[in-house]
Amino acid sequence: MKVSVPLPPSKTPATSQKLQEAAIELEAAFLGEMLKSAGLGKARQSFGGGAGEDQFASFLVQHQARALAKAGGVGLAEALFESMMENSNAKDT
Repeated sequence: MKVSVPLPPSKTPATSQKLQEAAIELEAAFLGEMLKSAGLGKARQSFGGGAGEDQFASFLVQHQARALAKAGGVGLAEALFESMMENSNAKDT
């Protein structure tokens, strides 16, 4: 008979999943700002979508940034996740 030892709270799969999701969201926010700085979402001078395009461009940028982050992004989410895991492990000891 195997006895399972409960993991410390920071090492549970649910906590790890939450930290990973938070890291991805942080990277998505960073990428969103980078995409805005690069001019993505700005109205075009000709054949633009008008006021509707201006209002919803930020949603498009957010969605694209989130998709980039979930696909691997620039590696920022992984670094953030590892740092948060180390921080949570340090608090447990």
